[in-house]
Amino acid sequence: MLSYNLLKGKKLQLVRIREEDIATIVEWYEDQEFLRNLDTLPAFPKHPDAFKEWVEQKNEKEFVFGIRELDSNRLVGFVDLDSIIWPHRNAWMAIAIGGKENRGRGVGYEAIQLVLEFAFHELNLHRIQLTVFEYNERAIALYEKVGFKREGTYREFLERDGKRYDMYLYGLLKQEWSKKEA
Repeated sequence: MLSYNLLKGKKLQLVRIREEDIATIVEWYEDQEFLRNLDTLPAFPKHPDAFKEWVEQKNEKEFVFGIRELDSNRLVGFVDLDSIIWPHRNAWMAIAIGGKENRGRGVGYEAIQLVLEFAFHELNLHRIQLTVFEYNERAIALYEKVGFKREGTYREFLERDGKRYDMYLYGLLKQEWSKKEA
């Protein structure tokens, strides 16, 4: 059983996404900046039904958390660990902070620390990896601050507005994060 405090930080808590959160998430998916930093697919609003699987979370290869502020209980983003390869203890991570007013306030940093604590100590994963587009400089700075290392480049992976962009692969090993933690 997961400890309630395991997913609780100073200002944030990671929680299951609830059905009533779907409307907020759908709003975020109508924000072009949000979508362009998160996904390679064309920026296009999603139907609420597309998020119902998140709420149900019925598999062992994906953990999706809503990011809530402790003082207001307001949903400000989500973070997930997915495509977990249990024999090798590897997972992909993605994070999204919804609403411009929530960005640049340290939400991403605290949420990543909480999900890494869960990944490395509760799930006993060995490696967390993620991808980020070269133009998402704030996210790159955040990932490097946490300790992720750039491991590779998918050259000219993405085309947006007639221009090609690289996508970077970042990875973090449990022992690297534990050293930074100490």
